[in-house]
Amino acid sequence: QVQLVESGGGLVQAGGSLRLSCAASGRTFSTSSMGWFRQAPGKEREFVASISSTGSYTHYADSVKGRFIISRDYAGYTVYLQMNSLKPEDTAVYYCASSRPGYEIRVPTGSYDYPYWGQGTQVTVSS
Repeated sequence: QVQLVESGGGLVQAGGSLRLSCAASGRTFSTSSMGWFRQAPGKEREFVASISSTGSYTHYADSVKGRFIISRDYAGYTVYLQMNSLKPEDTAVYYCASSRPGYEIRVPTGSYDYPYWGQGTQVTVSS
């Protein structure tokens, strides 16, 4: 059974940093693309960042480009989202997601690209 567990969320002041982690288990993830999404209260879930199965390719939403960095460990079982220069508008529940193994899109950006999801971790940025 595939399981994705996020951690690292919390309360931080504007301009601060947080590092989210996503621990994956249940099968091999070395051939899966991974992504981070977020959902703020009253808003649709939106794409934040994605990383290819090898870690060689990444893609970011314009709103976080230059501030957030997605990475994954060598075995592919843990994915990170380093968030710097946080803004109040970054406040949301952050979700980790995995594509199916061998998915043909290298850095997917749509929710429909990811059949596997974690439960989310809350990030709150105070002004």
